[in-house]
Parts: sequence; C-alpha cells; structure tokens
Amino acid sequence: MKFRSLFLAAGLVLASSPAFAHLNPAEHGSFATGISHPLFGLDHILVMVAVGLWAFQNGGRSVWLIPSAFVATMLAGFGLSMAGVPLPFVEPAIMASVVALGLLVAMAVRLPVIPSAAIVSVFALFHGHAHGAEIGTADELSYAAGFALATALLHASGIAIGWGVGSALGADTQKGRLVVRSLGAVTAVLGLSLFVG
Repeated sequence: MKFRSLFLAAGLVLASSPAFAHLNPAEHGSFATGISHPLFGLDHILVMVAVGLWAFQNGGRSVWLIPSAFVATMLAGFGLSMAGVPLPFVEPAIMASVVALGLLVAMAVRLPVIPSAAIVSVFALFHGHAHGAEIGTADELSYAAGFALATALLHASGIAIGWGVGSALGADTQKGRLVVRSLGAVTAVLGLSLFVG
C-alpha cells in the first residue's frame, strides 16, 4: 500500500503542468520572473527532476556534480542567447532531453561522474538558450539568478524524491530501485508525448 501511494503521488507531481503564463518582469521583478520560468514548463520540470533522480542513482560525488554541471552549462547557454549566438533545434533538443534523462533513470545507467556531467551539460545548453529567448524585458543578471536557483531546487527535489523512496522502501532494495526507475519511465513517456502533443 505504501509503495502504491508513493508511486501515485510522485507520478502526479511529475505529470502536473502549471496552467499559467510566464510572469511579467514589470509587475513581478526580474528575479521572480527567472524563478518562475523553469516552473511553468512541463519539459523543464521533468528534466530538472530527472537530473536529480539520476544524480541520486549514481551516488557519491555525482549527487552534487551532475546538477552543478547542468546549472553551469545552462547559464552558458543563456549567455550564448544573450550574445545573439544562434543554437539550432532548441525545442526538439529540449523535448529529447526529457526522453533521454527519463531513460537514463529508467535503465539506472551508471557512468563515471565526468561523462555523466557531460551528458547533462549538452542538454543544459539548450535549456539555457531557451530561457534566454524568453527573457522579455527582464534584467539579465537577476533573471539568470532566478532560473538558476529554481533549477537547482528542482534538481534537489529529484534527489529528495530518491532519498524519500530510499527511506520508505530502501534505496538498495529491489522495490526501492523499481520505484525510482519507474519514475524515469514515466518521465520518458511524458517526454514522448511532448513530441506528438
């Protein structure tokens, strides 16, 4: 019963899609606009949480290095956007990142920390560029600080979900591993739905 309730709650969190538009910097400020930006797109939420789940699965230094690599490279992608450097296929790459990160979690792929960080960094570049494309009238530094913080918090929530499953079911038990992997599978399926939706 505990297993089903936990799985259902996590699935609902991952499947929920906020139903409001991006905040207006003139009304809410650039920092708040930046914080809200990753939280208003299902694609961003799914990837950020999946990065945290995958970091949890890899364990050790990966728990902080994989999310840190994502945030740092996302800021680099934002910088490219602000400099007017085009990046092709941004939206398809973002949708592909949802599927790819979901599959990495679903298959419990364990890699050394440097290749793992490199994989998430490739996708982070596109996410950062997308944030830049939608900056509007926001101040660049405040907006970037906001979306970087929101991204880090979403990564932390993925790690927390992994630890929560570990506390409830035992991270090293077959049941505990299955729940985390199932969350990855749900993420990948939702990512596929973004391509056809």
